[in-house]
Amino acid sequence: MTDLFAYLKERPYPGRGILLGSLPDGQEATAYFIMGRSENSRNRIFEPTEDGIRTKAFDESKTTDPSLIIYHPIRKTNRGTIVTNGDQTDTLRDYLEIGQSFAAGLRTRQFEPDCPNWTPRISGLRALDGSYQLSILKSADPQGSSCIRNFFEYHAQAGKGRFISTYEGFGGPLPSFLGEPVEVSLPQLSAKELSFKIWDALDRDNKVSLYVSVGNDTVILNKYQ
Repeated sequence: MTDLFAYLKERPYPGRGILLGSLPDGQEATAYFIMGRSENSRNRIFEPTEDGIRTKAFDESKTTDPSLIIYHPIRKTNRGTIVTNGDQTDTLRDYLEIGQSFAAGLRTRQFEPDCPNWTPRISGLRALDGSYQLSILKSADPQGSSCIRNFFEYHAQAGKGRFISTYEGFGGPLPSFLGEPVEVSLPQLSAKELSFKIWDALDRDNKVSLYVSVGNDTVILNKYQ
């Protein structure tokens, strides 16, 4: 298994990332972070909501295009917890509420329209029984003419998790995440301890906000707050 913290330290720009898994004692662990290169992307914080969190501009006067940066990354439903890097969170919530599947909701969506990067949409769903699904929707070619949709399903395993991000690292255009979500080891940590270790592993200049939950405890870290 991969050491999550070493993995993140080796990658100065994974973009946005999702972690789902279980600690050695069986407690469920979830993490989501955002990073940014432009002023518009960096000008954000996470804010709690009744059913999860949302992104919000830290300085409203500096927001130039909210379409791809303002959304609800986390929403809790009666079928589990949704975590994504865009407004597909709401698509998934709507589909789950009418009895449809995680995959069915994402088949109506594709990668983000930010040529030439075509940023992938990454999504996760933790079911009530602890099992979880992850997905990535990414462009099949540099022209953005077709979408590849990958879906992965996992049973909960104590001390293990899976991590997926939007990018592999820097490049022009930014290279999309490749392959299956990375299997990572999860040590026995509190939500606060896990959040600090992930935050410390993320590049100092590019990290923006982080959400971590362990069991019933939640921590939010914002660079600009």
